[in-house]
Amino acid sequence: MAFQRRNEPTHRELRLGRSTRLAGGTLACPSCDAPVALLDGPAAPADPLGCPYCGQAGAVRDFLSLSTPGRPARVEVRVRG
Repeated sequence: MAFQRRNEPTHRELRLGRSTRLAGGTLACPSCDAPVALLDGPAAPADPLGCPYCGQAGAVRDFLSLSTPGRPARVEVRVRG
């Protein structure tokens, strides 16, 4: 088992590949149903996200709905391989 030494840079693996559109949906607060935007670009399902209206916090997956988009805040769900 290898241990990281203090002040030693961490290793980050970045995999580049094609993405495929999996689904379309909306991002809205599960508490107040206000639309929520991703301001920093693409996000993973486990990334933190918060509602700017009521302050509800959670993971992106908590705000994602894959039901028929009825609101204008639409998102694309993509899978990278």
